Amino acid sequence: MTSQIYHASSTAPVNIATLKYWGKRDKTLNLPTNSSISVTLAQEDLRTLTTAAAGPDFKEDTLWLNGEPHSIDNPRTKNCLADLRAYRKELESGDSSLPPLSEWKLHLVSENNFPTAAGLASSAAGFAALVSAIAKLYQLPQSASELSKIARKGSGSACRSLFGGYVAWEMGLKEDGSDSKAVEVAPKSHWPDIKACILVVSDDKKDVPSTSGMQLTVATSELFAERIGTVVPKRFKEMSEAIKKRDFAAFAEMTMKDSNSFHAVCLDSYPPIFYLNDTSKRIIKLIHVLNETEGEIIAAYTFDAGPNAVIYYQEKDEAKVLGLLQYAFAKVPGWKNTGYQISAKFPAEIIGEDWYKGVSRIIQTQVGDGPLDTEECLIDTATGLPK
Repeated sequence: MTSQIYHASSTAPVNIATLKYWGKRDKTLNLPTNSSISVTLAQEDLRTLTTAAAGPDFKEDTLWLNGEPHSIDNPRTKNCLADLRAYRKELESGDSSLPPLSEWKLHLVSENNFPTAAGLASSAAGFAALVSAIAKLYQLPQSASELSKIARKGSGSACRSLFGGYVAWEMGLKEDGSDSKAVEVAPKSHWPDIKACILVVSDDKKDVPSTSGMQLTVATSELFAERIGTVVPKRFKEMSEAIKKRDFAAFAEMTMKDSNSFHAVCLDSYPPIFYLNDTSKRIIKLIHVLNETEGEIIAAYTFDAGPNAVIYYQEKDEAKVLGLLQYAFAKVPGWKNTGYQISAKFPAEIIGEDWYKGVSRIIQTQVGDGPLDTEECLIDTATGLPK
């Protein structure tokens, strides 16, 4: 007779920072050198689904990612599991009727609906889904902010994926990281009409992974101290206020400036780190010309540690923004809705006929929810193995 297998599933979103986190003051605990702000994106378009299962007959902690066995033997994942088990152990010590899930090994099955390690914050959604699914399995009472401290140990930006809407990761000051957590700036319902168009410039893995890139910047960039000491703290307050006031022009300008600042310190590293390519630079130019042509800021670009562009805009300006992007990249797959026309005011002659070849696909999305419970299960509950 097969022993009972306990299981739970959760989905978690991708978040894209508008105020970038770059640099660590503690590599083991993933403690950042500055606070950051992000927008959580809709899970219909970008999400990780994870099923966590525990059973008395499981021999070892095991992870399957996108159908393939994946090593769980790394400090980041082990730290997350240890913290979650410690919380579960507290519950079990106070209630002898609870099954000893904290003592049993875990089987974890995870699937993304977007390319892994392609500059689309796959680790953020992945660790947020892992923590959420295990927390659900263990029936933990901890708040999203408390769980975000655990997700942070897996991937820094994962802490922000514990919330929907507009999220701040407060860097904290304590050496043990107990005050470095994610908090909600505003829920999705506060500003629901923010949309995003992601131009996937490259599906390839990054030449310089984020962690090693951060270490190089911290060690060698002379601009970095100014960024974390002056630029970001001021911008953190101003961007939080812009979100609360739904001031798109201010939010968009700061988003673009912070993307530029982040890539400037990457370039100021020695040797320099290049995450943007020629296609990225063309997109930056397009957005600036669009805003100049319209006489107001209606779109904002931001780039994480990779060449992919995320363009934020308001629903009311969708025709103008997508009209331009579809003119330049109409031949690229992924458009949800087509037929928008480029404005007659826009100097279309600056767009090269072959620019579209630098973009592999389009993802249209919008501000979304935080982790969601789901009945979808990726594990065969009879065997404890992936379906």
